[in-house]
Amino acid sequence: MSYLRDDARLIQSHLPPQAQPPEDADALFLIYAVLMRAKGVQVTEVDVHDAWAAWMEARNPEHPALVPFESLDEATQRADLPYVQAIHAAARDRACADRSD
Repeated sequence: MSYLRDDARLIQSHLPPQAQPPEDADALFLIYAVLMRAKGVQVTEVDVHDAWAAWMEARNPEHPALVPFESLDEATQRADLPYVQAIHAAARDRACADRSD
């Protein structure tokens, strides 16, 4: 398993039970892992949406949510928050682990 898959699984482990990731989202979580490594706790809802949009573009280029974050309705915007929080938590865990090495 690669370091990115490890980070992707760490992010997934921090998702709350009510979060419902899309099926077959392994590639999406790899993108989230890259976000985490690049931005850490600075990741925003816009970042998460952009990552999802890149992933969705390859799966369903006609998806109605393939618009800029600001154009989404509030409920759809809020759906990104658990992923942001999971990435932040995973980034903090990874930082603590790196300091203890």
